[in-house]
Amino acid sequence: MDNDYGYVDGNAAAGPLQELLAVEATTVEGQCTSCGRTSMLADTRVYFGGPGLVMRCRGCGAELLSLVTTPTTTRLDVSGLTCLTFPLEA
Repeated sequence: MDNDYGYVDGNAAAGPLQELLAVEATTVEGQCTSCGRTSMLADTRVYFGGPGLVMRCRGCGAELLSLVTTPTTTRLDVSGLTCLTFPLEA
């Protein structure tokens, strides 16, 4: 449906996001908001404890990502990353 603002609701992104998020997570590259270092998530330092895990930048130690799972939800916080780059299968 067209509207004055040229947008549709978030359901329109379901297909593309499903395709994007179904990748090998360790090959995804992230850029640290603190120091600007870019590396694959496999190159981070991962700390387990409490209800989840924390990924920290190998360059400066800043928190990049946290993943917490409870009995009813999973929360992914990527506020320590300026962007994520997902490799596409050829």
